[in-house]
Parts: sequence; structure tokens; C-alpha cells
Amino acid sequence: MRQVVAGHATGSLAVVIGLGTTQTIAWASSYYLPAVLAAPIARDLDLAPTYVFAALSGALVISGLLGPRVGHAIDGFGGRSLLAISNAVFAAGLLLLSAAHGAALLIAGWMVLGIGMGMGLYEAAFATLARIYGTGARKAITGITLIAGFASTVGWPLTTWLDAEYGWRAACQIWALIHVCLALPLNLSLPRAAPPDQVSRPEAGASSQSERQSETFAMGVLAYMFAAASFVSSGVSAILPSMLVAFGATPAQALLAGTLVGPAQVGARLLEAGWLGRFHPLLSARLATLMNPIGVVALIAGGSFFAPVYAVLYGAGNGIITIARGTLPLVLFGPVGFGKRVGMISLPSRLTGAAAPLALGLMVEHIGRGALWISALASVSAFSALLLLRAGPATSAPLQAGGQNS
Repeated sequence: MRQVVAGHATGSLAVVIGLGTTQTIAWASSYYLPAVLAAPIARDLDLAPTYVFAALSGALVISGLLGPRVGHAIDGFGGRSLLAISNAVFAAGLLLLSAAHGAALLIAGWMVLGIGMGMGLYEAAFATLARIYGTGARKAITGITLIAGFASTVGWPLTTWLDAEYGWRAACQIWALIHVCLALPLNLSLPRAAPPDQVSRPEAGASSQSERQSETFAMGVLAYMFAAASFVSSGVSAILPSMLVAFGATPAQALLAGTLVGPAQVGARLLEAGWLGRFHPLLSARLATLMNPIGVVALIAGGSFFAPVYAVLYGAGNGIITIARGTLPLVLFGPVGFGKRVGMISLPSRLTGAAAPLALGLMVEHIGRGALWISALASVSAFSALLLLRAGPATSAPLQAGGQNS
């Protein structure tokens, strides 16, 4: 019995490390790419950097629209093949981007990257884990977000070095090579999803109308909560230094505070993997939505001296909410149909995340500190929405956990 448990634990660890690595590559070579390459791309193509960030926003919209379809496909067939295909799509988008000499190919490259993001970022990875491990996927979801939390920590310095040494075009091409040579084989090494247990799958029409209405309501609440949280995380991340300067921080203080966000995210995810993991994920999600408002109050009360405190609280909240994107739907609804549900729930958050940097940037420009209060109110509304949900059992019967190695 001990050998069976040890083998399952070892297999789970290999899956977490492999999928965490591929997620790190996917995020570093897409979402985090413009932070470093927007300026050199815009300069080389004689465009404003806004074009690059607008193209990223378009890619986020495309990925959100693809989410429900990708999730439904993973529910039926598992995610190993789709994640591997996403690496080829990422590589194609990066190569297309590297060949751009004007706005047309720039936009086309990001459209292809948007398809790759829809197929290969967290929601697809979470759905893959739910198909492999069923209701036991919570720890694996936490594990891959813990590893991929270093995507910017690894990606930004590597992209910066590649751009400095070889230029931005070569940087895109090398990221494409990493997808094909490292990420694709790792995704292909994932276990095959076990066939859905037909006995455990709810019969059509078995759920009462009230249960279906309750599930629809819960999905709507989660969709709103994640949309509000995404508006805060995407918007504040884009304008954090300038916003802290508006509160009286020096540029050096603002930069120092910004460097604390990443470690705070990782620290919070470690806490979720340990102590908080013993509780229902609703508890940790509710606590996470309060971190930004508490940080805003501290910043208002203490001024620039509390800029690091705000950064730590904001980062910690972001870290846990990322995990909640997978664990909350899994615990509330079960793994049957998990991928499609997550895709539907995540669609509004992709849209608000795409619009947030521009929206909050305009707010900072016109109302200054008021932008931070807007972000705090959005977080409070997310917390209030979560209070409408109860920490009950999953409404769908679980699949059998496990899978066969390919």
C-alpha cells in the first residue's frame, strides 16, 4: 500500500513540476513579453508602444472567447494533446511576431498568441489537472501556480538579456524554440486523463430545477468575483509605480515596493499550499479579496511609508486569487464539466483584465489617488459577492481520480 501511495505522490510531483514549467514558459513568452519588448518593437516598427499593449489586450480577449470551447474539449478528451498543440501555436505566433515590419504582422502575431493563450494558460492547465486527479486536483493546482508564479521573475530578465544581446526578433525566436524543444515534450509527458466514470456522471435531467438554478447563480457570482479581481490585478499591476508616486512615494520607493509583489504572491501561495489548504477555498478567496482594500487604507493612513505594506498585501491577494480560479469551481461544482465551467467563468475576467490597464491609467491621470479607491471598491464588491456563496459540497459527482502514463 505504501508503494502505491508513494508512486502516486511521485507521479503527482512530476506532473506539477512539468506543468508548472510549461506554464512558466507560456506566461513568460506571452503575457509578460510586452513589459520588456514593447519599447524595442515599437521603436523598430516606428509605432507607439501603445500598439503593442493594445495587441496584447486583443490577445486576451481572443483567449477569453476561446476558453469555454477549450475547456469543453478538455472535459471530453483530456488536456495533454491540447496543451502540446498550444506550444506549437505559441511558437507560430512568436515567429510571426519576429517577422513583423509593420502593424499588420504585429497584430497577426498577437492574434495567434491569443489563440495559444486560450489553449495553454492557467484555465486549460487547471482543467487538465481536474481530468487527471478529479476532486484531488486542489494541491496540484496550487503547485503549478506556485512554480509559474516565477514567470515574470524568470521571463523578464531572460527576455531583457536576449534583447540586449541579440535583439527583440531573436528573443521571440528563442522563446519559440523553447516552446518546441522544452515545453511541448513536457506537456506530451503528462498522464492521459482517465475515461470519465459513466456511473459517477450525473444523468441528464437528474438535477432538480432548483439545483440547476443554484449552480447557475454560483457560476454568475464567481464570474463577477473573478472579473472584479482581474480588473484590480491587471490594472494595478500596470500602473503600480506611478500610482504610488501619486501617493507621495519617491520613484525609488515605488520601484522597491513593486519588487515585493512577486515574493508576496509566492509567499501567499505557499501559505495556501500549507495551512490555508486545510480549509475550504472560499475562506482563502474571501481573505484574498480583502488584501487590496486593507492595503489601500494603510497607504491612505500612512502615506508613502506604507507603500511596501500595500505592495505585499496586494501581491498576497493576487497570489491566492489565482489559485482560487481553479480550486473554487472544483470544490463547488466538482470535476465533471470543470473545463467548460472554468472557461465560462473566466471569460468576463479576461475582458476586464484587458480593459483595466487603460481604464485605471485614465483614472490616475484624471482623478489621481481616486483610482486606488476605485480598485479598493472593486475588491470589496468581489468580497461581498463571495459572501453569497456557502461552503457546501460539490454539486456534481466526482470523477475517479487518477490516470495512465502515456
